[in-house]
Amino acid sequence: MTTDNDAFTGSRRRPWNELPSSVRTGIEDVLGGTVAGATSQKGGFSDGLAARLRLADGRRAFAKAVDAAAAPGVAAHHRREVEVNGGLPPGAPVPRLLGAYDANGWVALVFEDVDGALPVQPWREGELVRVLDAMTDLSERLTPAPRLNSAATSPRLGGWGRLVDSPRSLARLAVVAPRAARELDRHLALEARLPEAIVGETLAHGDLYPFNVLLTDERVVVVDWPHAWTGPAYADVVMLLGSVALDGIDPEPYAARHPLLRGVDPVAVDVLISAQAGFLLAAACSMDASAPRTDPRLEHAMTALGLASLRWLSLRPRRGPGR
Repeated sequence: MTTDNDAFTGSRRRPWNELPSSVRTGIEDVLGGTVAGATSQKGGFSDGLAARLRLADGRRAFAKAVDAAAAPGVAAHHRREVEVNGGLPPGAPVPRLLGAYDANGWVALVFEDVDGALPVQPWREGELVRVLDAMTDLSERLTPAPRLNSAATSPRLGGWGRLVDSPRSLARLAVVAPRAARELDRHLALEARLPEAIVGETLAHGDLYPFNVLLTDERVVVVDWPHAWTGPAYADVVMLLGSVALDGIDPEPYAARHPLLRGVDPVAVDVLISAQAGFLLAAACSMDASAPRTDPRLEHAMTALGLASLRWLSLRPRRGPGR
């Protein structure tokens, strides 16, 4: 299955000129200048603004903003990203946070502008290798995990148990992922080993898909850090490789030669792959398509990425629990 970058962009974005004037003013106060132009950006699923800004004095920045009442979950993620970003070490390949606005029911973050582009989807060999190589440097910079001005958070992994507890979601799983529904006992057995598989000392991004990566001429920049958690150094590599299977590419050769996966227990990798699929499919299968806040693009993307992880798992030798 192939896709493009539009498929990984939410359907609830708001342009700059539709923000309340108080929010636009607040963002301009952070920047110390007047916004002369704004261009909405592709990639990611957060509600609200996600735009590159051009100031009247020629400077550039990136801003994202959300109505906290309309999307409280997204607002919470924005607030946590402020806390996480403040703890990332100098030199980490992340955009520098210039400031934040949190007032009048809105939360906005303002970052330095990164003159880059999302990796082309389907993955191109050169870009994929470049991003995977950058993961080694990223893990080294974030090990041991820096102290964050934020409480620890659980990784976005696992969900097979939640599916079992919801007949409606389980029925939906049988439609979108019939093989997974038939092999549910295997995934439950792998999920039981998740606590031991996520032990580690590295700060993981926790949502490392191609829509959270920017490529410049010199750098690979990783954006959007609200889901960061502390775990094994290879966690983000496994997550990223799951997206590779979405394009019909076998991730296994890339995994076999990646330095961060060298010597890692293959069962631990299986656990993470299954847990990644479980989180995505449980979330997608629990969505109510008739609800006004449901984003159909997000549901589609979660389903596609979950199935891609399962496809990768099916290409690996069966070992460990549930084999």
